[in-house]
Formats: sequence, structure tokens, C-alpha cells
Amino acid sequence: MTAADHILVVDDHPDIRSSLAAYLRRQGLAVTTAVDAAQASALLLKERFDLIVLDVMMPGEDGLSLCRRVARTLDTPVILLTAMHTSADKVAGLNSGADDYVVKPFDPPELVARIRTVLRRWRRPAAPAAKAVNPAGGYAFDGWFLDTGKHELFDPDGRPAALSSAEYRLLRVLVDHPGTVLSRDRLMDLTGGGDALAFDRSIDSQVSRLRKKLETDPRRPSLLKTVWGNGYLFAATVTPCPATPQLAASHLAAS
Repeated sequence: MTAADHILVVDDHPDIRSSLAAYLRRQGLAVTTAVDAAQASALLLKERFDLIVLDVMMPGEDGLSLCRRVARTLDTPVILLTAMHTSADKVAGLNSGADDYVVKPFDPPELVARIRTVLRRWRRPAAPAAKAVNPAGGYAFDGWFLDTGKHELFDPDGRPAALSSAEYRLLRVLVDHPGTVLSRDRLMDLTGGGDALAFDRSIDSQVSRLRKKLETDPRRPSLLKTVWGNGYLFAATVTPCPATPQLAASHLAAS
């Protein structure tokens, strides 16, 4: 982590907001604060942040709702702050797209350690696949095309489908290992998240979001299957292809 890392702290409690910002600055971080989701949204339109520390319980739009919007539209990791501490609360937070979940009251050094871990995980490249990869082109599966050069996904009609960085890394691992059962721990390692402090549920959350994009019926997945007690299986037939959806379609039609 470098001094250039810019953290957005979003919390409606002025004492927590100001004291946390002051502590993070003493750790060499650049910090911008927001009092609610509306102010945070305005800042996110104007500036790029390396990480968001986001309170869950706020007036107006709550932190979970803002976190879901960030996960859909930005490649910015989120750590949630909340007084809610049950397992169900933690699962809800991670399923909203958060990368970690910190319960109030918290120890500031622990939060800094979690910030460092999340930033390190986001910046570390994914581990290379055990088999040969296709870096100059992409992969076709079930009508979809994953462009590995531009990190873009195209649906069967050739339209781009939005992917966050975390979703791309997970999908890239899956297309590199079709027909192989991968445990949560293995997926964390292959996507570059092996040292994450977040729960295994973060992988479950990413799988859930991918299913909503790829599956006809996400509740009865046919491509990304759960193997109970073992992990996940990408059941699609995957074909290395040239670097555009149009070329991929021509390649598959000719093969």
C-alpha cells in the first residue's frame, strides 16, 4: 500500500467519521469523507477511490444499497462498518458485494490491516492457470464470449455484459478449469484472494452475481453448479476463440 491510496469514508456519525479519517491519514492514506450515500454518490462520479469504508445504517439510502450499486458499476472494493453482528447480517453484507465486514466498535489498527489486505488482494494478479491460456483472444461457452484481452463479457447476441473486476477474475478461473470441481479455498487462491480476511461467503456472493448474468434461471443453474460439500463446477463446454465476439462466432461456426 502506498501513500497515494485514496479512501472514501462514508458515515453519518460525525465523531466516528472525523476520528477515523484522522487515524487513516496518520497511517499515510489520503481520505475523503461523506455524510451519507447521496454525498458519497456525488463524490464517486467525480473522483476515483481505491477503497470505500462504508457505514451500513445511515439515513436515506443505507450502506447495503450503496454497496450493491458500487458492485454493479465500479471496480472499487468496499469494507462495511456496522453494529450488526449476527451471521445473517454478515452474509447480507457480503452478498451486497462487500469485500469485508467490520463490526462496531472496532480497533482502528485492525481496520487498517483489513484495508491493506483488501487492497493487496485487489491488486495481486490472479494465479496462472495450470493449463495453457489464450491471452490474445478469448473463450466461448454456451453462446457467451469472454474477451481475455479487454476483460469484457459478451452475451449470445454480442452485447457487452458488465463485469466487476472480481467477477471477471472468477469467471476467468472458471473458463480455465471447465469440468473441474473447485473449492472455495481454491477459488480464493486462483483469483488472488487467498489471504483475504473476508468470509468464504464472498466467493458465494460472486458466484451468485455471475449466475444472475449467465444463467437462464439462476435458481436452477446449468452452467455454474454447486457441488455440495466440495465447491463449484463450471459445466459449460469452453472453446478458445479469436479476440472478438464476431470472430468467435465465425470460428465456432466453421469448426
